[in-house]
Amino acid sequence: MPSLPSLGLRSRVTRNGRSMSRTPVASSPAPSPLSASVVDCGVYVEGERLEGRWTHEEAVAEVRRRGSGFVWIGLHEPNEDQINGIAETFDLHELAVEDAVHAHQRPKLERYDDTLFMVLKTVRYVANKTLTTNSEIVESGELMAFVGRDFVITVRHGRHAGLARVRRQLEETPEQISLGPAAVLHGIADHVVDTYLDVTEAIQDDIDKIEAEVFALRTKVSAEQIYLMKREVLELRRAVMPLAKPLQRLAEGYTPIVPEQVRSYFRDVDDHLTTVSERVASFDELLTTLVDATLAKITLQQNTDMRKISAWVAIISTPTMIAGIYGMNFEVMPETDWAFGYPVTLLVMLISCLVLFKTFRRNRWL
Repeated sequence: MPSLPSLGLRSRVTRNGRSMSRTPVASSPAPSPLSASVVDCGVYVEGERLEGRWTHEEAVAEVRRRGSGFVWIGLHEPNEDQINGIAETFDLHELAVEDAVHAHQRPKLERYDDTLFMVLKTVRYVANKTLTTNSEIVESGELMAFVGRDFVITVRHGRHAGLARVRRQLEETPEQISLGPAAVLHGIADHVVDTYLDVTEAIQDDIDKIEAEVFALRTKVSAEQIYLMKREVLELRRAVMPLAKPLQRLAEGYTPIVPEQVRSYFRDVDDHLTTVSERVASFDELLTTLVDATLAKITLQQNTDMRKISAWVAIISTPTMIAGIYGMNFEVMPETDWAFGYPVTLLVMLISCLVLFKTFRRNRWL
């Protein structure tokens, strides 16, 4: 009888050390075109992840052989050729697969027979030392999830919002992940909304700094900076606002794939999303107010500058007028032959300028 290693058999052992089964595992699996896009593929039975590395065909075959558990496959920016094999294995709808490949979708929830397809926008705060028109404060990506009775397939677009931490947290709470694919969908949605909260807190700090500068004396805040912040808040708004309806539908029993005990978790996520929505709406209103205040401050500064220019023009025009009169070269003019005419004229010019200067300074034109 051949030894177990030669057959590639491996025991599936849970965390409590209880052996669940012995199933054939390829000792050296052949390269697959999916390897470039598959981040992780795990099989979960009774709240525990089975050991070993799986292809998507092996994983779903094991779950369906047992009649319990589910498969969780994570993909990162797959192309059509890479995702077609998974789509055929799990009978995914072609329209949803097309959306998952090409991305650029609004947050939404769709049902295709016994499969849910959910799209979420992911965001990340980008710190900038100085803001320019090319600065990016909110970096966005997309996360799609196919959820069936015995599988979850996540497709991620973007350089951030990885799901490794979500997977690890769920694996550390067997009682939650044992609820099935719906629990994974909740964990993903909860993680995404938590990142929204983190981003809004960072944006709140930036807006507070801008507000302090706008209303501080002798500070120059350009309206371009506020418009940039308003543009980034709009980017966040596009991610947050459309997600409210899908979460409400999941919490209200939109599909039997989400059991009753998981719906309450989605209600909690929906509450957090409401908090984020209120913050984003307040940001938009506050930035609009700051734009108006900045424009008013710029207008006031321009009026102040014009008054200063007008005052100096009036001061300079007085000696210019006197010099112009006595420079007309007429033979008969008063005091042209007077010995003190020149110093007296200079004294009159100086006194006139001083009087005008004090008058404008008293009226706060200078």
